[in-house]
Amino acid sequence: MDNLRGAALMVAAMAAFAVEDALIKALSATYSAGGIVATLGAGGTLAFAVWLAASGQSLRSPAYSHPRVLVRTAAEAVGTVFFVSALTMVPLAFASAILHATPLVVALGAALFLGAEIGWRRWIAILAGFAGVLVILRPGLAGFDPAALLAVAGMLCLATRDLVTRGLPAGFGGAHLSLAAFASLVPAGLVLMAIEGASWPVPGPREAALFAACVAVGMLAYLLIVAATRAGDIALVSSFRYSRMVFALSIGVLVFGEVPDGATLIGAGIIIGSGLYTLARERQARRRARAAGAPGG
Repeated sequence: MDNLRGAALMVAAMAAFAVEDALIKALSATYSAGGIVATLGAGGTLAFAVWLAASGQSLRSPAYSHPRVLVRTAAEAVGTVFFVSALTMVPLAFASAILHATPLVVALGAALFLGAEIGWRRWIAILAGFAGVLVILRPGLAGFDPAALLAVAGMLCLATRDLVTRGLPAGFGGAHLSLAAFASLVPAGLVLMAIEGASWPVPGPREAALFAACVAVGMLAYLLIVAATRAGDIALVSSFRYSRMVFALSIGVLVFGEVPDGATLIGAGIIIGSGLYTLARERQARRRARAAGAPGG
């Protein structure tokens, strides 16, 4: 029952993230990528500050000055800048497919930097996932779009964020980490605006509603994914992260009229298959570890 609840919460979280991406893409028709990042950062910072205050928590936290948190926050800011920039230039499903390689990069980073043990089967799955990314990118071929590299850069930075998060002390709350991450988006967005030669956006009623909806949906997605990871088997629940691709494809077709080509679909299929296999092997490894540590086991 816990696994079913966790899976449902994860699917809901992925739907919310896909809607958030779609709102960002809709805003890109009017605003620069830097303006979107800075405004979302300001809105998210205010929202999480109000949430912390309403729940009786202090806005201050020792987490903010922790070296790993500083690295995590920087990776979040840079990754968001790259990914939002990619959303303004490439189809929604394309960017989402690249983002799905994040767990594979995290698994690779855990093996290289955290001493995690990965068997040869998972190494093959990771390499296959990276091959799927190349299928989507098509480097050297006529369909190659240099803007797609922004999505790759964003994915690598967000994988770094997730990898660094694994080593954080247990006492650091997710709300404080999110507050720091959103606050970092404001200067990051301002720097991007300076590069773009853009000014701070002054939204009209429609755009203000889109920005507000984007922040609200983003917070909802955060709450749902936290609840999902606390329910059921983490490897099983995490496998439902790939439902985000289904939502991204559907929104891209129905809202933006985007029809993904065969290479994108094949590459996405390879990445998702590799990720699911990696999660399944991780789940088996955890079961064996628990069995080995059990009394009499």
